[in-house]
Amino acid sequence: MFRQRLVLVAMSALAVLGMASVTSPVHAATDAAVNAGRGDNGPVIVAHRGASGYRPEHTLASYELAARMGADFIEPDLVITSDGVLVARHEPEIGGTTDVSTRPEFADRKTTKLLDGVEVTGWFAEDFTLAELKTLRAKERIPQLRPSNTIYDGRFEVPTLQEVIDLAKRLSKELGRQIGIYPETKHPTYFREQGLPLEPELVRTLTRNGLNRPNAKVYIQSFEVGNLKALSKQVRVPLVQLVDGSGKPYDFTVSGDPRTYSDLLTPKGLREIASYAKGLGPQKDRIIPRDANGYLTQPTTLVADAHRVGLTVHPWTFRAENNFLPADFRSSADPAQWGDIFAEYEAFLATGIDGLFADHPDIAIEAVKAYTAERATA
Repeated sequence: MFRQRLVLVAMSALAVLGMASVTSPVHAATDAAVNAGRGDNGPVIVAHRGASGYRPEHTLASYELAARMGADFIEPDLVITSDGVLVARHEPEIGGTTDVSTRPEFADRKTTKLLDGVEVTGWFAEDFTLAELKTLRAKERIPQLRPSNTIYDGRFEVPTLQEVIDLAKRLSKELGRQIGIYPETKHPTYFREQGLPLEPELVRTLTRNGLNRPNAKVYIQSFEVGNLKALSKQVRVPLVQLVDGSGKPYDFTVSGDPRTYSDLLTPKGLREIASYAKGLGPQKDRIIPRDANGYLTQPTTLVADAHRVGLTVHPWTFRAENNFLPADFRSSADPAQWGDIFAEYEAFLATGIDGLFADHPDIAIEAVKAYTAERATA
């Protein structure tokens, strides 16, 4: 049944792509910019928090596995320590991704903070020095969906951005191909309010490593707008505007800007994004929405609209577990069991995306390879 639905979705995607491919002076002029966001063999594969489907996320082990699987980029989410060192964690709150809750010496660090307007209770990276953070060990964030990953709980440290860069450099030499980094500035307004802005140290780290240059294999991404606009004047690497499935950038909330993420995806909004960024990172439902029952519907024109203003499109996040898949491709009612993620990839690749974020980069690579080969012989 879901194979039939896949065919219909893919045909709709191809129809949207076909309509957008009619040659126009504007579209032709942006082809080079769009292609710059693609890999040599098709859409780029960004290992989302590393190979996070196989190892606890944001660990050097997760990043290394992703690179060895063939990912083009590894993605560290960046937060900061009390002594100003950028480290890779999904959120400022680290109770869900480390063993800090079991450490009696840090029991008094548990607190409640307002994170982007929401009360969050736990332990926060910015309340620890790097030396203290290095005594902690990572653990699987979603053990109920990835129980096999829990065997690695307690084995790996929290890595610094510098350690991630060093790993990428080492593996680039060993593997004979360039491994890129795709850092995300997490909650930039929040960290600025803490007196620990992320951006100055990010710029310093990139510059110190010779990565603040046009041809460096680096993207910087953010869900906020203001920090990307500021970074566009400080770095020479491409920036990517992340867009959530709903809501608005938190810096818009703070500044009183009434616009939402949906407003950023209008023709006017996309033109504004193109003035400071090279790429768009939308939540994937923005490209192919789901209906009330979780099934894929007809693709939107977002990919074509973004291409028209010269933006590359790297949607997020592709995961193999039923819990995350459209209803079309789920294999059972078990949320942890893997479904037909190849069918999901086929539907989204047909829309003309330039890259994608994947928790299982090896599957993504195989899907892109198969899709590219099929198109070459069509």
